[in-house]
Amino acid sequence: MFSKNTYTNRRNQLKKMVKTGVVLIPGNEDAPMNYADNTYHFRQDSTFLYFFGIDLQGLAGIIDIDNDREVIFGDDYTLDDIVWMGPQPSLKDQAARVGISETKPYRELAKEIDAAIKQRRNIHFTPPYRGENIMKLADLLNIHHREVKNHASLELTKACIELRSIKEPCEIEEMERHMTVASKMHTTAMKMARPGISEQEITGTLEGISMSGGGIIAFPVICSVRGETLHNHYHGNILKEGDLLLVDAGSESPLHYATDHTRTTPVSGKLSDIQKQIYQTVLSANDQAREATKPGVSYRDVHLLACRVIASGLKDMGLMKGDIDEAVAAGAHALFMPHGLGHMIGLDVHDMENYDDTLVGYDEEIERSSQFGLAALRLGRRLKPGFTITNEPGIYFIPALIDNWKAEKKFTQFINYHKVESMKGFGGIRLEDDILVTETSARILGERIPVTVEEIEQIAGKGV
Repeated sequence: MFSKNTYTNRRNQLKKMVKTGVVLIPGNEDAPMNYADNTYHFRQDSTFLYFFGIDLQGLAGIIDIDNDREVIFGDDYTLDDIVWMGPQPSLKDQAARVGISETKPYRELAKEIDAAIKQRRNIHFTPPYRGENIMKLADLLNIHHREVKNHASLELTKACIELRSIKEPCEIEEMERHMTVASKMHTTAMKMARPGISEQEITGTLEGISMSGGGIIAFPVICSVRGETLHNHYHGNILKEGDLLLVDAGSESPLHYATDHTRTTPVSGKLSDIQKQIYQTVLSANDQAREATKPGVSYRDVHLLACRVIASGLKDMGLMKGDIDEAVAAGAHALFMPHGLGHMIGLDVHDMENYDDTLVGYDEEIERSSQFGLAALRLGRRLKPGFTITNEPGIYFIPALIDNWKAEKKFTQFINYHKVESMKGFGGIRLEDDILVTETSARILGERIPVTVEEIEQIAGKGV
Protein backbone atom coordinates (compact mmCIF):
# COMPACT_ATOMS: atom_id res chain seq x y z
CA MET A 1 0.00 0.00 0.00
CA PHE A 2 1.00 3.66 -0.23
CA SER A 3 1.98 5.82 2.74
CA LYS A 4 -0.40 6.47 5.62
CA ASN A 5 -0.55 10.15 4.65
CA THR A 6 -1.72 9.28 1.13
CA TYR A 7 -4.89 7.59 2.40
CA THR A 8 -5.47 10.15 5.17
CA ASN A 9 -5.22 13.03 2.70
CA ARG A 10 -7.62 11.34 0.27
CA ARG A 11 -10.25 10.87 2.98
CA ASN A 12 -9.78 14.45 4.19
CA GLN A 13 -10.31 15.76 0.66
CA LEU A 14 -13.44 13.64 0.34
CA LYS A 15 -14.84 15.08 3.59
CA LYS A 16 -14.50 18.59 2.17
CA MET A 17 -16.33 17.63 -1.01
CA VAL A 18 -19.19 15.64 0.54
CA LYS A 19 -20.49 18.10 3.10
CA THR A 20 -22.60 15.98 5.41
CA GLY A 21 -23.75 12.42 6.14
CA VAL A 22 -22.10 9.02 6.26
CA VAL A 23 -19.97 7.68 3.40
CA LEU A 24 -20.26 3.89 3.22
CA ILE A 25 -17.64 2.04 1.17
CA PRO A 26 -18.06 -1.77 1.12
CA GLY A 27 -15.08 -3.90 0.22
CA ASN A 28 -15.38 -7.01 -1.95
CA GLU A 29 -15.76 -10.65 -0.91
CA ASP A 30 -14.35 -13.85 -2.35
CA ALA A 31 -16.37 -15.11 -5.32
CA PRO A 32 -16.78 -18.92 -5.56
CA MET A 33 -15.80 -20.61 -8.82
CA ASN A 34 -17.85 -23.76 -8.28
CA TYR A 35 -18.14 -24.21 -4.51
CA ALA A 36 -17.65 -21.91 -1.55
CA ASP A 37 -14.06 -22.81 -0.68
CA ASN A 38 -12.79 -22.77 -4.28
CA THR A 39 -12.71 -19.10 -5.19
CA TYR A 40 -11.62 -16.88 -8.02
CA HIS A 41 -8.54 -14.78 -7.38
CA PHE A 42 -9.65 -12.07 -4.95
CA ARG A 43 -9.87 -8.52 -6.30
CA GLN A 44 -10.61 -5.73 -3.85
CA ASP A 45 -13.05 -2.96 -4.75
CA SER A 46 -11.16 -0.03 -6.26
CA THR A 47 -12.97 2.67 -4.28
CA PHE A 48 -12.15 0.82 -1.05
CA LEU A 49 -8.52 0.50 -2.17
CA TYR A 50 -8.33 4.19 -3.01
CA PHE A 51 -9.53 5.43 0.38
CA PHE A 52 -8.60 2.58 2.73
CA GLY A 53 -5.83 0.66 0.97
CA ILE A 54 -6.38 -2.72 2.68
CA ASP A 55 -6.41 -5.57 0.17
CA LEU A 56 -8.45 -8.12 2.14
CA GLN A 57 -11.88 -9.68 2.00
CA GLY A 58 -14.78 -9.03 4.37
CA LEU A 59 -14.25 -5.35 5.12
CA ALA A 60 -16.26 -2.16 4.93
CA GLY A 61 -15.34 1.39 5.74
CA ILE A 62 -17.35 4.41 6.77
CA ILE A 63 -16.43 8.08 6.83
CA ASP A 64 -18.75 9.90 9.22
CA ILE A 65 -18.40 13.44 7.97
CA ASP A 66 -20.51 15.18 10.62
CA ASN A 67 -18.66 13.56 13.54
CA ASP A 68 -15.23 13.38 11.87
CA ARG A 69 -15.00 9.60 12.39
CA GLU A 70 -13.44 6.97 10.19
CA VAL A 71 -14.10 3.32 10.97
CA ILE A 72 -13.15 0.03 9.33
CA PHE A 73 -15.47 -2.88 10.02
CA GLY A 74 -14.20 -6.44 9.78
CA ASP A 75 -13.31 -9.54 11.76
CA ASP A 76 -9.90 -10.81 12.78
CA TYR A 77 -8.92 -14.26 11.60
CA THR A 78 -9.75 -17.20 13.84
CA LEU A 79 -7.36 -20.00 14.77
CA ASP A 80 -9.06 -22.21 12.18
CA ASP A 81 -8.31 -19.56 9.53
CA ILE A 82 -4.70 -19.30 10.63
CA VAL A 83 -4.25 -23.08 10.36
CA TRP A 84 -5.00 -22.80 6.64
CA MET A 85 -3.58 -19.33 5.94
CA GLY A 86 -0.73 -18.84 8.40
CA PRO A 87 -0.29 -15.89 10.80
CA GLN A 88 -2.21 -12.78 9.80
CA PRO A 89 -1.92 -9.16 10.99
CA SER A 90 -4.80 -7.90 13.11
CA LEU A 91 -7.41 -5.59 11.60
CA LYS A 92 -6.34 -2.90 14.05
CA ASP A 93 -2.74 -3.08 12.81
CA GLN A 94 -3.88 -3.01 9.18
CA ALA A 95 -6.11 0.00 9.84
CA ALA A 96 -3.31 1.86 11.62
CA ARG A 97 -1.17 1.54 8.49
CA VAL A 98 -3.69 3.66 6.58
CA GLY A 99 -4.27 6.18 9.37
CA ILE A 100 -7.42 4.77 10.98
CA SER A 101 -7.56 4.17 14.72
CA GLU A 102 -11.13 2.88 15.09
CA THR A 103 -12.10 -0.66 14.05
CA LYS A 104 -15.21 -2.67 14.84
CA PRO A 105 -16.48 -6.21 14.19
CA TYR A 106 -18.35 -6.49 10.91
CA ARG A 107 -21.65 -7.18 12.69
CA GLU A 108 -21.51 -3.64 14.13
CA LEU A 109 -21.87 -2.11 10.66
CA ALA A 110 -25.62 -2.77 10.56
CA LYS A 111 -26.08 -1.02 13.92
CA GLU A 112 -24.06 1.97 12.73
CA ILE A 113 -26.06 2.39 9.53
CA ASP A 114 -29.38 1.77 11.28
CA ALA A 115 -28.60 4.52 13.79
CA ALA A 116 -27.74 6.94 10.99
CA ILE A 117 -30.97 6.12 9.17
CA LYS A 118 -33.02 6.74 12.32
CA GLN A 119 -31.32 10.13 12.64
CA ARG A 120 -32.38 10.83 9.02
CA ARG A 121 -28.79 11.26 7.92
CA ASN A 122 -27.67 10.81 4.32
CA ILE A 123 -26.00 7.48 3.59
CA HIS A 124 -23.66 7.94 0.62
CA PHE A 125 -22.42 5.02 -1.48
CA THR A 126 -21.27 4.63 -5.08
CA PRO A 127 -23.19 2.42 -7.55
CA PRO A 128 -22.47 -1.24 -6.63
CA TYR A 129 -21.51 -3.65 -9.41
CA ARG A 130 -21.25 -7.00 -7.56
CA GLY A 131 -24.27 -9.01 -6.51
CA GLU A 132 -22.98 -9.63 -2.99
CA ASN A 133 -22.63 -5.92 -2.27
CA ILE A 134 -25.98 -5.11 -3.83
CA MET A 135 -27.62 -7.59 -1.43
CA LYS A 136 -25.61 -6.26 1.54
CA LEU A 137 -26.67 -2.71 0.81
CA ALA A 138 -30.27 -3.81 0.38
CA ASP A 139 -30.16 -5.38 3.86
CA LEU A 140 -28.37 -2.44 5.47
CA LEU A 141 -30.70 0.15 3.98
CA ASN A 142 -33.86 -1.98 4.20
CA ILE A 143 -34.72 -1.52 0.52
CA HIS A 144 -35.33 -3.96 -2.33
CA HIS A 145 -32.17 -5.08 -4.11
CA ARG A 146 -33.53 -3.76 -7.42
CA GLU A 147 -33.72 -0.29 -5.90
CA VAL A 148 -30.19 -0.17 -4.51
CA LYS A 149 -28.52 1.48 -7.52
CA ASN A 150 -31.24 4.15 -7.58
CA HIS A 151 -30.16 5.19 -4.07
CA ALA A 152 -26.48 5.61 -4.97
CA SER A 153 -25.11 9.05 -4.14
CA LEU A 154 -24.44 11.28 -7.14
CA GLU A 155 -22.62 13.71 -4.84
CA LEU A 156 -20.21 11.02 -3.62
CA THR A 157 -19.80 9.54 -7.09
CA LYS A 158 -18.82 12.89 -8.62
CA ALA A 159 -16.42 13.57 -5.74
CA CYS A 160 -14.72 10.19 -6.23
CA ILE A 161 -14.39 10.83 -9.97
CA GLU A 162 -12.88 14.27 -9.38
CA LEU A 163 -10.33 12.92 -6.89
CA ARG A 164 -9.38 9.76 -8.77
CA SER A 165 -9.10 11.45 -12.19
CA ILE A 166 -5.93 13.30 -11.17
CA LYS A 167 -3.22 10.74 -10.46
CA GLU A 168 -0.84 11.44 -7.60
CA PRO A 169 2.94 11.02 -8.08
CA CYS A 170 2.87 7.72 -6.15
CA GLU A 171 0.19 6.38 -8.51
CA ILE A 172 2.12 7.42 -11.61
CA GLU A 173 5.28 5.79 -10.20
CA GLU A 174 3.36 2.55 -9.57
CA MET A 175 1.96 2.54 -13.11
CA GLU A 176 5.30 3.31 -14.73
CA ARG A 177 7.07 0.65 -12.68
CA HIS A 178 4.65 -1.99 -13.97
CA MET A 179 5.03 -0.97 -17.61
CA THR A 180 8.06 -3.28 -17.82
CA VAL A 181 5.69 -6.24 -17.33
CA ALA A 182 3.37 -4.87 -20.02
CA SER A 183 6.30 -4.55 -22.40
CA LYS A 184 7.42 -8.13 -21.75
CA MET A 185 3.89 -9.40 -22.39
CA HIS A 186 3.63 -7.72 -25.78
CA THR A 187 7.16 -8.32 -27.03
CA THR A 188 6.74 -11.99 -26.09
CA ALA A 189 3.51 -12.18 -28.10
CA MET A 190 5.31 -10.66 -31.09
CA LYS A 191 8.13 -13.19 -30.82
CA MET A 192 5.66 -16.09 -30.57
CA ALA A 193 3.60 -14.96 -33.56
CA ARG A 194 4.51 -17.53 -36.21
CA PRO A 195 2.61 -20.02 -38.37
CA GLY A 196 1.44 -23.16 -36.57
CA ILE A 197 1.16 -21.75 -33.05
CA SER A 198 -2.24 -21.35 -31.38
CA GLU A 199 -3.78 -18.18 -30.01
CA GLN A 200 -4.36 -20.07 -26.76
CA GLU A 201 -0.67 -20.85 -26.26
CA ILE A 202 0.23 -17.19 -26.66
CA THR A 203 -2.62 -16.13 -24.37
CA GLY A 204 -1.53 -18.53 -21.64
CA THR A 205 2.03 -17.28 -21.84
CA LEU A 206 0.88 -13.66 -21.48
CA GLU A 207 -1.21 -14.48 -18.43
CA GLY A 208 1.80 -16.21 -16.88
CA ILE A 209 4.02 -13.18 -17.49
CA SER A 210 1.45 -10.97 -15.79
CA MET A 211 1.31 -13.22 -12.74
CA SER A 212 5.10 -13.50 -12.63
CA GLY A 213 5.28 -9.71 -12.62
CA GLY A 214 3.19 -9.45 -9.49
CA GLY A 215 -0.40 -9.12 -10.63
CA ILE A 216 -3.35 -10.71 -12.38
CA ILE A 217 -4.34 -9.72 -15.90
CA ALA A 218 -6.19 -6.39 -15.97
CA PHE A 219 -8.93 -7.80 -18.23
CA PRO A 220 -9.50 -10.94 -20.32
CA VAL A 221 -6.77 -11.09 -22.96
CA ILE A 222 -7.70 -10.31 -26.55
CA CYS A 223 -5.32 -12.38 -28.71
CA SER A 224 -6.75 -13.09 -32.13
CA VAL A 225 -6.14 -13.26 -35.84
CA ARG A 226 -9.71 -12.05 -36.16
CA GLY A 227 -8.89 -8.58 -34.92
CA GLU A 228 -11.95 -7.09 -36.60
CA THR A 229 -13.95 -8.43 -33.65
CA LEU A 230 -13.20 -5.67 -31.16
CA HIS A 231 -13.45 -7.72 -27.96
CA ASN A 232 -12.53 -11.15 -29.27
CA HIS A 233 -11.94 -13.58 -26.39
CA TYR A 234 -11.96 -16.72 -28.54
CA HIS A 235 -8.46 -18.23 -28.63
CA GLY A 236 -8.99 -21.37 -30.72
CA ASN A 237 -7.37 -20.34 -34.01
CA ILE A 238 -4.02 -21.58 -35.30
CA LEU A 239 -1.88 -18.81 -36.78
CA LYS A 240 -1.03 -19.08 -40.47
CA GLU A 241 0.93 -17.18 -43.13
CA GLY A 242 -0.61 -13.83 -43.99
CA ASP A 243 -2.50 -13.44 -40.70
CA LEU A 244 -2.33 -10.39 -38.48
CA LEU A 245 -2.26 -11.16 -34.75
CA LEU A 246 -3.95 -8.45 -32.69
CA VAL A 247 -3.07 -8.60 -28.99
CA ASP A 248 -4.85 -6.28 -26.54
CA ALA A 249 -3.62 -7.20 -23.07
CA GLY A 250 -2.83 -5.61 -19.76
CA SER A 251 -1.54 -6.48 -16.32
CA GLU A 252 -2.39 -5.26 -12.83
CA SER A 253 0.48 -4.05 -10.67
CA PRO A 254 0.87 -5.35 -7.10
CA LEU A 255 -1.21 -2.33 -5.98
CA HIS A 256 -3.81 -3.03 -8.70
CA TYR A 257 -2.99 -0.27 -11.19
CA ALA A 258 -3.68 -1.41 -14.73
CA THR A 259 -1.75 -1.40 -17.98
CA ASP A 260 -3.55 -1.62 -21.32
CA HIS A 261 -1.71 -1.89 -24.65
CA THR A 262 -2.47 -3.23 -28.10
CA ARG A 263 -0.02 -4.31 -30.77
CA THR A 264 -0.66 -5.99 -34.11
CA THR A 265 1.97 -8.36 -35.52
CA PRO A 266 2.35 -9.96 -38.99
CA VAL A 267 2.45 -13.73 -38.58
CA SER A 268 4.53 -13.98 -41.77
CA GLY A 269 7.19 -11.76 -40.19
CA LYS A 270 6.65 -9.06 -42.80
CA LEU A 271 3.65 -6.87 -43.57
CA SER A 272 2.24 -7.11 -47.06
CA ASP A 273 1.91 -3.84 -49.01
CA ILE A 274 -1.75 -3.34 -48.08
CA GLN A 275 -1.13 -4.41 -44.48
CA LYS A 276 1.72 -1.90 -44.27
CA GLN A 277 -0.45 0.91 -45.65
CA ILE A 278 -3.20 0.22 -43.12
CA TYR A 279 -0.66 -0.17 -40.31
CA GLN A 280 1.12 3.10 -41.10
CA THR A 281 -2.22 4.92 -41.16
CA VAL A 282 -3.12 3.62 -37.70
CA LEU A 283 0.34 4.44 -36.37
CA SER A 284 0.08 7.96 -37.77
CA ALA A 285 -3.30 8.39 -36.07
CA ASN A 286 -1.79 7.17 -32.80
CA ASP A 287 1.19 9.52 -33.02
CA GLN A 288 -0.80 12.57 -34.09
CA ALA A 289 -3.39 11.96 -31.38
CA ARG A 290 -0.70 11.81 -28.71
CA GLU A 291 0.90 15.02 -29.99
CA ALA A 292 -2.49 16.76 -29.84
CA THR A 293 -3.18 15.55 -26.29
CA LYS A 294 -2.69 18.52 -23.97
CA PRO A 295 -4.31 20.10 -20.92
CA GLY A 296 -7.41 22.06 -21.86
CA VAL A 297 -8.00 20.11 -25.06
CA SER A 298 -11.10 17.95 -25.21
CA TYR A 299 -10.40 14.29 -25.87
CA ARG A 300 -13.36 14.31 -28.24
CA ASP A 301 -11.40 16.71 -30.46
CA VAL A 302 -8.36 14.43 -30.25
CA HIS A 303 -10.57 11.47 -31.18
CA LEU A 304 -11.95 13.34 -34.22
CA LEU A 305 -8.40 14.26 -35.28
CA ALA A 306 -7.46 10.56 -35.21
CA CYS A 307 -10.58 9.78 -37.24
CA ARG A 308 -9.60 12.34 -39.89
CA VAL A 309 -6.09 10.85 -40.12
CA ILE A 310 -7.63 7.40 -40.61
CA ALA A 311 -10.18 8.61 -43.16
CA SER A 312 -7.46 10.44 -45.09
CA GLY A 313 -5.30 7.32 -45.21
CA LEU A 314 -8.23 5.21 -46.36
CA LYS A 315 -9.00 7.78 -49.07
CA ASP A 316 -5.40 7.53 -50.30
CA MET A 317 -5.96 3.76 -50.61
CA GLY A 318 -9.22 4.28 -52.52
CA LEU A 319 -11.41 2.87 -49.74
CA MET A 320 -12.97 6.23 -48.90
CA LYS A 321 -13.68 9.27 -51.07
CA GLY A 322 -15.04 12.79 -50.94
CA ASP A 323 -14.37 15.52 -48.42
CA ILE A 324 -12.66 14.04 -45.34
CA ASP A 325 -13.98 16.62 -42.88
CA GLU A 326 -17.52 16.07 -44.12
CA ALA A 327 -17.08 12.29 -44.00
CA VAL A 328 -15.91 12.33 -40.37
CA ALA A 329 -18.60 14.82 -39.33
CA ALA A 330 -21.22 12.50 -40.83
CA GLY A 331 -19.67 9.43 -39.15
CA ALA A 332 -18.78 7.57 -42.36
CA HIS A 333 -15.33 6.62 -41.02
CA ALA A 334 -17.00 4.59 -38.25
CA LEU A 335 -17.41 1.73 -40.72
CA PHE A 336 -13.66 1.25 -40.17
CA MET A 337 -13.26 2.56 -36.59
CA PRO A 338 -16.52 2.08 -34.69
CA HIS A 339 -15.00 2.69 -31.24
CA GLY A 340 -13.59 5.62 -29.30
CA LEU A 341 -9.97 6.71 -29.16
CA GLY A 342 -9.51 5.87 -25.49
CA HIS A 343 -10.55 5.93 -21.85
CA MET A 344 -9.24 6.69 -18.40
CA ILE A 345 -6.90 4.10 -16.89
CA GLY A 346 -5.74 3.66 -13.29
CA LEU A 347 -7.01 1.39 -10.52
CA ASP A 348 -9.39 -0.01 -13.12
CA VAL A 349 -8.47 -0.66 -16.73
CA HIS A 350 -11.52 1.45 -17.64
CA ASP A 351 -10.92 3.66 -14.66
CA MET A 352 -13.97 4.42 -12.51
CA GLU A 353 -16.43 3.19 -15.12
CA ASN A 354 -18.18 1.15 -12.44
CA TYR A 355 -19.53 4.53 -11.33
CA ASP A 356 -20.91 5.43 -14.79
CA ASP A 357 -18.79 5.85 -17.90
CA THR A 358 -20.67 8.97 -19.02
CA LEU A 359 -20.12 10.66 -15.65
CA VAL A 360 -16.43 9.79 -15.89
CA GLY A 361 -15.93 10.82 -19.50
CA TYR A 362 -18.27 13.75 -19.98
CA ASP A 363 -19.55 16.83 -18.17
CA GLU A 364 -21.92 19.79 -18.51
CA GLU A 365 -19.75 21.33 -21.24
CA ILE A 366 -19.17 18.28 -23.42
CA GLU A 367 -22.06 15.85 -23.74
CA ARG A 368 -21.93 12.35 -25.17
CA SER A 369 -22.91 11.97 -28.81
CA SER A 370 -25.55 9.53 -30.04
CA GLN A 371 -23.83 9.09 -33.44
CA PHE A 372 -22.64 5.57 -34.22
CA GLY A 373 -18.93 5.33 -33.46
CA LEU A 374 -18.66 8.65 -31.66
CA ALA A 375 -21.16 7.39 -29.06
CA ALA A 376 -18.62 4.70 -28.14
CA LEU A 377 -16.04 7.33 -27.15
CA ARG A 378 -15.75 6.80 -23.40
CA LEU A 379 -13.71 9.96 -22.69
CA GLY A 380 -14.70 13.22 -24.32
CA ARG A 381 -14.15 15.95 -21.73
CA ARG A 382 -11.29 18.42 -21.46
CA LEU A 383 -8.02 16.96 -20.28
CA LYS A 384 -6.17 17.99 -17.14
CA PRO A 385 -2.60 17.42 -15.94
CA GLY A 386 -2.47 14.11 -14.10
CA PHE A 387 -5.00 12.28 -16.28
CA THR A 388 -3.78 8.84 -17.37
CA ILE A 389 -5.55 7.67 -20.50
CA THR A 390 -5.32 5.23 -23.39
CA ASN A 391 -4.70 6.18 -27.02
CA GLU A 392 -5.92 3.35 -29.25
CA PRO A 393 -6.97 4.09 -32.83
CA GLY A 394 -7.66 1.22 -35.19
CA ILE A 395 -8.90 0.18 -38.60
CA TYR A 396 -11.14 -2.88 -38.97
CA PHE A 397 -12.98 -4.60 -41.80
CA ILE A 398 -16.09 -6.10 -40.20
CA PRO A 399 -18.02 -8.16 -42.80
CA ALA A 400 -21.42 -7.92 -41.09
CA LEU A 401 -21.14 -4.13 -40.73
CA ILE A 402 -19.94 -3.73 -44.32
CA ASP A 403 -22.85 -5.82 -45.60
CA ASN A 404 -25.36 -3.86 -43.52
CA TRP A 405 -24.15 -0.43 -44.58
CA LYS A 406 -23.81 -1.46 -48.21
CA ALA A 407 -27.36 -2.85 -48.29
CA GLU A 408 -28.65 0.38 -46.82
CA LYS A 409 -26.56 2.41 -49.33
CA LYS A 410 -25.14 4.28 -46.36
CA PHE A 411 -22.59 7.05 -47.01
CA THR A 412 -22.08 6.05 -50.65
CA GLN A 413 -20.66 9.53 -51.25
CA PHE A 414 -17.80 8.71 -48.86
CA ILE A 415 -17.28 4.92 -49.05
CA ASN A 416 -16.05 2.95 -52.07
CA TYR A 417 -17.93 -0.27 -51.31
CA HIS A 418 -16.57 -2.08 -54.38
CA LYS A 419 -13.03 -1.81 -53.05
CA VAL A 420 -14.07 -2.34 -49.43
CA GLU A 421 -15.56 -5.70 -50.47
CA SER A 422 -12.10 -6.90 -51.40
CA MET A 423 -10.90 -6.20 -47.84
CA LYS A 424 -13.24 -8.68 -46.15
CA GLY A 425 -11.06 -11.18 -44.34
CA PHE A 426 -8.30 -8.62 -43.74
CA GLY A 427 -9.02 -8.50 -40.00
CA GLY A 428 -8.08 -5.43 -38.00
CA ILE A 429 -5.16 -3.35 -36.77
CA ARG A 430 -5.15 -1.49 -33.46
CA LEU A 431 -2.21 0.22 -31.75
CA GLU A 432 -2.61 1.35 -28.15
CA ASP A 433 -0.42 3.18 -25.66
CA ASP A 434 -1.01 4.40 -22.10
CA ILE A 435 -0.26 8.10 -21.76
CA LEU A 436 0.02 10.72 -19.03
CA VAL A 437 -1.26 14.25 -19.52
CA THR A 438 1.47 16.56 -18.25
CA GLU A 439 1.44 20.28 -17.45
CA THR A 440 2.08 21.17 -21.09
CA SER A 441 1.54 18.09 -23.26
CA ALA A 442 1.43 14.31 -22.89
CA ARG A 443 3.91 11.45 -22.77
CA ILE A 444 3.85 7.69 -22.93
CA LEU A 445 3.98 5.94 -19.56
CA GLY A 446 7.16 3.89 -19.37
CA GLU A 447 9.26 3.05 -22.43
CA ARG A 448 7.22 2.67 -25.58
CA ILE A 449 6.62 -0.92 -26.59
CA PRO A 450 8.03 -1.59 -30.10
CA VAL A 451 5.53 -0.25 -32.61
CA THR A 452 7.12 0.94 -35.86
CA VAL A 453 7.04 -1.33 -38.90
CA GLU A 454 10.78 -1.85 -38.66
CA GLU A 455 10.59 -2.72 -34.95
CA ILE A 456 7.78 -5.26 -35.20
CA GLU A 457 9.20 -6.93 -38.32
CA GLN A 458 12.52 -7.34 -36.53
CA ILE A 459 10.78 -9.11 -33.62
CA ALA A 460 7.88 -10.94 -35.25
CA GLY A 461 8.09 -14.72 -35.02
CA LYS A 462 11.73 -14.75 -33.88
CA GLY A 463 10.95 -16.95 -30.84
CA VAL A 464 11.18 -16.29 -27.11
